Amino acid sequence: MSFWDHLDVLRGTLFRALGAICLCAVLGFAFKEFLFDRIVLAPSRADFCIYRLLGWDFSMQLINVELSAQFFVHLRTAFAVGLVAAFPYVIWELWRFLEPALYAGERRPVGTAFALSTGLFYLGVTVGYFIVLPVCLQFFMNYTVSDSVSNTITLGSYMSMFFSMVLLIGIAFEFPTVVLVLNRLGVLSRAMLRKGRRYAVVVVLVLAALITPADPFSMFVLAFPLYFLYELSILLCSKSPEKSEANG
Repeated sequence: MSFWDHLDVLRGTLFRALGAICLCAVLGFAFKEFLFDRIVLAPSRADFCIYRLLGWDFSMQLINVELSAQFFVHLRTAFAVGLVAAFPYVIWELWRFLEPALYAGERRPVGTAFALSTGLFYLGVTVGYFIVLPVCLQFFMNYTVSDSVSNTITLGSYMSMFFSMVLLIGIAFEFPTVVLVLNRLGVLSRAMLRKGRRYAVVVVLVLAALITPADPFSMFVLAFPLYFLYELSILLCSKSPEKSEANG
């Protein structure tokens, strides 16, 4: 295929993926009460399952100070839900586009990595929603510089933290997928990852600090699973970079 033929195929792939995201986003937009009352705003209430399980005393009152904020929050949230719901289909479309470019010996391991990416993404979303986000909310709502200053949280501030804790952590959990693909393509080896452990600790801490707010507690809460994924990547890798026999 020529360059323009490949570009035309890529355009079709992106259109279908975007179409699936938009379709799921429309469903998220239509079921507003369920989306916000049961899912998005659930961690802001004292009866959230994690708070009841841990016995935390939690209280948060959200306010809105901008006229159009609630509408645009609804739009952004619906699109985010569309991305999360359509993620397996998006990955499948990307795999269909890349598969013809791979050698026969590369297709199975790279396909396995793509299949693994969906589970890791949803695992990251789950960790962010049920662990990191509640910890951050609990910390900041109970932190004050003075008893005379009360915390009144805007809807925009809450949603900013929600997206950071849930979606960004879901994306960060894709790290083993990237490592596994690079390993199967002969770029990384298990020995290289083992030698890089000391640097990995620093990178994981920096990444956790960028995703979470600046408090050390929530940063370490996220850093532990991220470093676990690094060790998992080492186990998934072969001992040395292996080029496909078809390459030879």
